Amino acid sequence: MIRLTRRGIGIFAGTVVLFAFAQWAGYPFFLAIAGAGAGALLAAVVLTGRRPRVAVTREVYPDRVERGRPAVATLRVHNPTGRRQVAFSAGDRIGGGLRAVRIRALAPNAEAVHRYELPTARRGRHQVGPLTLDRGDPFGLGSRQLAAGEIATLWVHPRVHVLHQPGGGRPRHHHEGTVADNRLRGSYDLREVREYVPGDEVRHLHWKATARTGLLMVRDHVDPDQPRFTALLDSRLRGPVLEEAVDLAASLVTSAARADRPARLVSSAGLDLDTAGGVRSVRPLLDALCVLESSAGGALVPEQLTRGGVGGLAVVTAGSTPADRTALAALRDRYAPLVVFVFGEQGTLAGIPGATVLEVSDAADAARRWNSVAR
Repeated sequence: MIRLTRRGIGIFAGTVVLFAFAQWAGYPFFLAIAGAGAGALLAAVVLTGRRPRVAVTREVYPDRVERGRPAVATLRVHNPTGRRQVAFSAGDRIGGGLRAVRIRALAPNAEAVHRYELPTARRGRHQVGPLTLDRGDPFGLGSRQLAAGEIATLWVHPRVHVLHQPGGGRPRHHHEGTVADNRLRGSYDLREVREYVPGDEVRHLHWKATARTGLLMVRDHVDPDQPRFTALLDSRLRGPVLEEAVDLAASLVTSAARADRPARLVSSAGLDLDTAGGVRSVRPLLDALCVLESSAGGALVPEQLTRGGVGGLAVVTAGSTPADRTALAALRDRYAPLVVFVFGEQGTLAGIPGATVLEVSDAADAARRWNSVAR
């Protein structure tokens, strides 16, 4: 859509007034001036309405970056026509902002490459593009903004601090707890003896039970729920405290996953991401934290943590209520070790039986405290 600038609005208003006055007073001179103004406005519309015939492609490298680390956008503007493309101004949308880009004149079939750094100070999934072409006329009477090019996505992950590998956890025997859905195969931990179903391994047939019941019976070998490291993030936090808490949670689950330990990320708002560990698990964990937003109200400990759990648990929170303290105290028999990071004063969380409560000021301080405890 073509929009008139302030100068263009002034010319339009003056043209209307002069035309009306010339018609009323009968002065051809003012009518000629009004015609000149109308001609200038018409020329502005024609020139502004022409779309630059350029092909725009964009690359963002890397597409996932830690908060504060550099990321670069490469913008390629190609003139596929046989005519010279005049220079024009453009703006590349980055998140909620706009970066000005001056595209120089392009010869036929020529290409211009523009590189610039992207802002990475704010965590989140940011849209880069499309390129907004700003077309105008030589007299500055009109302007038109046109979108061109592809849209890229820049993931700004939380800052990850170096932590010692999380330890602890009490592995369960076959008769304790529930069987994991993603249980490991090849275990000889006998869960039960049951009736044969098509597809069962013949080598697992239990001949004594078969002779006793008259039915084909097999041994069911499975693994119990494996010890894993769980990080509980209090998503009720806001502002800078939330960002520091997200950085700490990212550091905890990343250190566990890189150590090939199953890692689980839980938030008080309902996020529950369970991974098998390994380097491939790091990306989904950081992506989930990348888009995590503050939640309003609710309890610190979600219900899924109270139904079971094997391994260590780290809780990242700030000021909590007596109800939160009670809920955390109830988890000490399910998780070992239980470490609670409190941004600020411990308050009601001080002295939870069976838990280590660490009072920290930021994520870097929490990393130092964790490394001293986890040795």
